Amino acid sequence: MPRPRKCRRICALPRWNTFGPLEGGADGPVEMAVEEYEAIRLIDLLGCTQEECAGQMGVARSTVQQVYDRARQKLALALVEGRRLVISGGDYMLCAQAEGCAGRDCARRRCDRGRCGCGGCAGQETD
Repeated sequence: MPRPRKCRRICALPRWNTFGPLEGGADGPVEMAVEEYEAIRLIDLLGCTQEECAGQMGVARSTVQQVYDRARQKLALALVEGRRLVISGGDYMLCAQAEGCAGRDCARRRCDRGRCGCGGCAGQETD
């Protein structure tokens, strides 16, 4: 029996969830999960290491690496093929201190819900 999936903690939902070419574009959107967006935000935008990102998201570093690799592949696919990128779904829970988040040094590191077993994830999709 496989281990249950842990929810990934995220600071906030993306302000915009759809991106794409202004004209035309290839058929079919590329769908990115919210936790993949969060990994891109933390590592590429804020300059966190994978270890720091893992601490913020409440998962192992190897999990962050997998999530980050999938996110980069999806970004490349959207850019190279001119496809629409849609951010939605996934296995995540919104940090309780999200509104006061300072970004890289998010208060969620002190969050008492480090391991999600509540079944209250925002998205209940599985791989």
